[in-house]
Amino acid sequence: MTDLLTIEEYKAIAASLALPQNAFIDGTFRPAISGKTFTTTNPATGEALAEVAACGAEDVDLAVGKAREAFEDGRWSRLHPAERKETLIRFAKLLERNARELAVMESIDAGKTIYDCETVDVPETIHVIKWHAELIDKIYDQVAPASDNHIAMIVREPVGVVGLVLPWNFPLLMLAWKIGPALASGCSVVVKPAAETSLTALRVAELAAEAGLPRGVLNVVTGSGADVGEPLGRHPDVDMVSFTGSTVTGRRFLHYSADSNLKEVVLELGGKNPCIVLDDAEDLDAVAAHVVNGAFWNMGQNCSAGSRLIVHRDIQDRLMERITAHAREWIVGDPLDPQVRVGALVSPAHFGKVSAYLDAAQSEKILLGGTSPAKGFIEPTIVQTARDSKLAVEEIFGPILTVIQVGSFEEAIAVANDTEYGLAASIFTANGKRALRGARMLRAGTVTVNSFGEGDISTPFGGYKQSGFGGRDNSIHAHDQYTQLKTIWLDLTDHSDAGVD
Repeated sequence: MTDLLTIEEYKAIAASLALPQNAFIDGTFRPAISGKTFTTTNPATGEALAEVAACGAEDVDLAVGKAREAFEDGRWSRLHPAERKETLIRFAKLLERNARELAVMESIDAGKTIYDCETVDVPETIHVIKWHAELIDKIYDQVAPASDNHIAMIVREPVGVVGLVLPWNFPLLMLAWKIGPALASGCSVVVKPAAETSLTALRVAELAAEAGLPRGVLNVVTGSGADVGEPLGRHPDVDMVSFTGSTVTGRRFLHYSADSNLKEVVLELGGKNPCIVLDDAEDLDAVAAHVVNGAFWNMGQNCSAGSRLIVHRDIQDRLMERITAHAREWIVGDPLDPQVRVGALVSPAHFGKVSAYLDAAQSEKILLGGTSPAKGFIEPTIVQTARDSKLAVEEIFGPILTVIQVGSFEEAIAVANDTEYGLAASIFTANGKRALRGARMLRAGTVTVNSFGEGDISTPFGGYKQSGFGGRDNSIHAHDQYTQLKTIWLDLTDHSDAGVD
């Protein structure tokens, strides 16, 4: 694990950072064509960090044009796979060399704890880029069964110019989840980071260029959803969009596609994920640690957060005793303090939204927390609710865990599936058949047994129902969304004796 520094050392690094400010288009930093900027702030302090280019439709058009030019002339799309691999490996090494800078930048821009940035986000970002780089020359095309007189080849080709629209909760990691397979597949990309968290995407683009990625292949256009996201979604020369974010915004991208060129759209959206603990679950202390991590990691700002604890009544009291003990160990405070596990919510607007749910919790049975120790911060909160409570139904995206009591395996599964979402789920039981039956019955894209998690880079990640569709992040399957399948049919019939003198 990364050796952590002291809070004073992290603050010194933060003060010394040269923060990027302009969009990155065609291999260079450029101000918005309009000259407009917006202020990005540190959510933990309210301090202004940088004036970032507030781009618009004309900047999107420029970036898409440069991406199209790069794609069509083949400077990346037709490069030998081994050469693309070597470039991305150099890129990963540069990320590794600048890992601490990226971790601190991510922390101050997003309010994320430096502990998470140093131990999870940045190492995983590097690993994802490496993994997809190594996969480039290991994906084989196919030959379909045909007659002796024919050969049917099935080949993959890069889809073209791709719009990648990122969320603010994992800016670096979600960037890697998308550019890793997109670049490995040979696409040119235009990245639209969340306005709240644009800084690390800009720095990553600069490092990619330093690694030798050709100009125009990776572009980052900063600004609001209305000014950048919508023009990107509607652009007639964008071949596909991969979006991670809210279900509401995901619906908009489907409209943008329908209203423009019917571009492909891949959506990874929200979640209200169940964590089932049955009456035969073993080692309740370990179960409690998983539940707390699933609910409060990244301040609950996680689409796969285990935000609904569905627990059998026979063990609820014993389990809740252990859960509250673990939750009290999650210190709330300055994100640059490596001892802190709960940092600031990403913005005043999001803090206001989560605070409204905290107010609603006051009329429920609060088992732990329930307060905001400072503006921008909410302590880990646990609330006992009914299964149809607003807190148990709506995606809060904050550190609030709801607890729902059940009396049987069947009831637990029914409650778990009683949601419009289907991203992730967990089930804790010592009975192997129950575990497998439950995993099969749960309507979710990822189901973990006796643990909380999302798998790893080798396993596909995505959801059922209103948690998204169109493709999967991570694993070899992530490459499918950035490629087209082409059939090449060869007729080998011998016509040499067909009446020719």
